[in-house]
Amino acid sequence: MQLSPALACLALGLALVSGEGSALHPHQSQAARLVTDFGVKVFRQVAQASKERNVVFSPYGVASVLAMLQLTTAGETQQQIQAAMGFKIDEKDTATALRRLYKELMGPWNKDEISTTDAIFVQRDLKLVPGFMPHFFRLFRTTIKQVDFSEVERARFIINDWVKRHTKGMISNLLGEGAVNQLTRLVLANALYFNGQWKTPFPNSGTHHGLFHKSDGSTVSVPMMTQTNKFNYTEFTTPDGHYYDILELPYHGDTLSMFIAAPYEKEVPLSALTNILDAQLISQWKGNMTRLPRLLVLPKFSLESEVDLRRPLEDLGMTDMFRPNRADFSSLSDQELLYVSQALQKVKIEVNESGTVASSSTAILVSARMAPEEIIMDRPFLFVVRHNPTGTILFLGQVMEP
Repeated sequence: MQLSPALACLALGLALVSGEGSALHPHQSQAARLVTDFGVKVFRQVAQASKERNVVFSPYGVASVLAMLQLTTAGETQQQIQAAMGFKIDEKDTATALRRLYKELMGPWNKDEISTTDAIFVQRDLKLVPGFMPHFFRLFRTTIKQVDFSEVERARFIINDWVKRHTKGMISNLLGEGAVNQLTRLVLANALYFNGQWKTPFPNSGTHHGLFHKSDGSTVSVPMMTQTNKFNYTEFTTPDGHYYDILELPYHGDTLSMFIAAPYEKEVPLSALTNILDAQLISQWKGNMTRLPRLLVLPKFSLESEVDLRRPLEDLGMTDMFRPNRADFSSLSDQELLYVSQALQKVKIEVNESGTVASSSTAILVSARMAPEEIIMDRPFLFVVRHNPTGTILFLGQVMEP
């Protein structure tokens, strides 16, 4: 299993928040929670703009790319990114966090496959600030590739091919036609791939068609997987007093799980849950579970999302980097005036009887200016794929209609 170095400073062992993974220093736990919360905050912005649509999102991926972006910016632009993320990239602290997080994520006990890596594609004749690249590489160990964006289609092919290879073909066309042009100077990218088999697979013979209740009151017939087993289960209430169920489905390595959460009453919107979601709440779910026998009925689902991250990031206060007259990328280059022309993420996830396959790619383009007995998830629900020893959230989403 490979871990993206850029992300080590992002996960920083959320574990201590939930009382897990005591290998990490206590002073790091608050930073870990804030950084992990950043990815969830972006998801909340995306979900609010997609109230009736399916969404699958990678908090891990967006946080990785924004961490790299921090190093390229300066002044008010950098301060806005740091304020939204809740931390500053610091080489010494990051190195410590990297070593400890790698020990958790790279351990042989992670039987499920996680592969994640970062890359920076830079215009080959861009005049960089002296020492920028060595400093960047020391901090992130990121793949650095020089490309010629004046050869637009070749540059786009190089980036898309890198993404396709590192997501095992799941994300094949991250940058569409026109995404890259002759003013593009830098592309920061993250690729994440996950393949996990359920600890206890759903029997194929138990899958049947059942009704799923959509948020508008209508129903649709979808394939429902079933199994009777002992599950980690709990129920919580929202600040408004609405009960919701949470159930944990472990993957076979026992370090990764999918958490499924949905309001108990069908008429309560899923937004009652997504609006309060943060890393601490998910850790509280995990810490308050009891193993109970349950019949679980869960729809098979396959989701694909393409998210324009500009509006969510602007809503979190990162406005200057998108404005040609205000963006400050002088830590990267003091020879050209640069700004973020695009920020996007594509994610796919497939959940079936045997397990989960998911992949995401996130990119930022920098351009020059010119508790019931039966738990039946037959209503919109939230899902979280979490590395439990560190609390790192790999994937997060809402299913409004399977």
